[in-house]
Amino acid sequence: MAQNSSAAAEEPARKGKLKLVILIVSVVALAIALSVGGTLWFLDTESAGGQDAVADEGSAGEASFTPSVYLPMEKALVTTVQAEGRQRYAQAYLALEAKDPKALEAARLHSPLIRSQLIMALGNSSFTELRTPEGRRGLADTMLTTVNRILTQEGEPAVDHVLFRNFVVQ
Repeated sequence: MAQNSSAAAEEPARKGKLKLVILIVSVVALAIALSVGGTLWFLDTESAGGQDAVADEGSAGEASFTPSVYLPMEKALVTTVQAEGRQRYAQAYLALEAKDPKALEAARLHSPLIRSQLIMALGNSSFTELRTPEGRRGLADTMLTTVNRILTQEGEPAVDHVLFRNFVVQ
C-alpha cells in the first residue's frame, strides 16, 4: 500500500511539470511568431515607403541611376620598369569603367593605340613607386589620362576609371 500512495503522489507532480513545460514552450513559440510577424510587417512597410520615394523621384524629373559598364582588357600589359641596378618587370591586367557604353565601344575600337600608350606609361614608371599603393594609384590616374586623351583626339566619349584586375612587379 505504501507504494500506491507514493505513486499517487508522484502522478500530480509529473502532471504539474508537464503543464509547466507546455506553458513555457507555448510562450516561446508565441514570442517567435510575434517577432517574425513584426519583422515582416516592418520590412513590408519600409519597402512600400521606399517605392513611393522612388516614384516621387521619377516624377520630379531628377537624374536616374546609371550603372557602370566594364571592358576588361584580355591581354596583360607586360614591360620592364625603371629600377636601380636590376632589370625589373611589371605585369598589369586592366579593365576600363564607364557610365557610357559608347566610350567602351570606342576604347575597344582604338585598343591597339590605347594598349601601346598604356605599355609606355607603365614602362616609364619607377619600380619603387609601383610597390606602394600611392604609386599604383598614380599609375592608374596616368593611365586614365592617357586613355581619355586618345579617346578625345578621336572624338569619342571618355571613360571614368582604369581598374587593375591584377598587378605584379618583380
